[in-house]
Amino acid sequence: AAAAKAPVKKNPKVANVSVQLEMKALWDEFNQLGTEMIVTKAGRRMFPTFQVKIFGMDPMADYMLLMDFVPVDDKRYRQVRRYAFHSSSWLVAGKADPATPGRVHYHPDSPAKGAQWMKQIVSFDKLKLTNNLLDDNGHIILNSMHRYQPRFHVVYVDPRKDSEKYAEENFKTFVFEETRFTAVTAYQNHRITQLKIASNPFAKGFRDCDPEDWPRNHRPGALPLMSAFARSRNPVSSPAHQNGTEKDAAESRREFEREAGGTALHQAEAAHQQLMS
Repeated sequence: AAAAKAPVKKNPKVANVSVQLEMKALWDEFNQLGTEMIVTKAGRRMFPTFQVKIFGMDPMADYMLLMDFVPVDDKRYRQVRRYAFHSSSWLVAGKADPATPGRVHYHPDSPAKGAQWMKQIVSFDKLKLTNNLLDDNGHIILNSMHRYQPRFHVVYVDPRKDSEKYAEENFKTFVFEETRFTAVTAYQNHRITQLKIASNPFAKGFRDCDPEDWPRNHRPGALPLMSAFARSRNPVSSPAHQNGTEKDAAESRREFEREAGGTALHQAEAAHQQLMS
């Protein structure tokens, strides 16, 4: 038998990084019921929001944070026994639909110093899920009635000129199984609906109201921005800051690419290609 491939020794800049999932008790509660996340053509934010506390970074080093979503299995599901006061369950309905385009979502503050990432909870509240295969907003594209596992990646921005050669050792991936979910266009389990309404401060009329309809003073500002990564192969969702404009954000991204020679984006792309392979 062929010898197993030796694990890649990680760069110390990421080897010591550890991550704590925020709102774990709430995720556990959803997970026990069978978490469902709404996908829409326009894109819908996740609830619970994926949030983490990060430890062990080099305070002075630059890091990029990103997420992707991988299928849990190769199956498509359907819900049965949808009665108001009875438990419902998922049954395998067949083979999975063709894979959706593999996309990643960069945290909009990327890249940033380790000190900045570690000083507060990191929230992916601008990430949106869609079932629109032709989406051009950089949202994460998922198949409805399929199960997915979110993955969180920390990428060290290596200043070496040949940094792409070290892509595999410059990132670290974290998977929290309690964040798995089934993508749906409408909630299938009434208990999930009830728990979302009870837990989400913006959930008044939750089933009928898109987060875009939230009161303006509670709505996180987000303008889509396509990065060099998106132009090359994989579309990326990287919203602008609240008080910025799409033009300002695009200019800031171009400035960063000029200053860093696009290093961080190239590293992140290389790392993601390694992950997908």
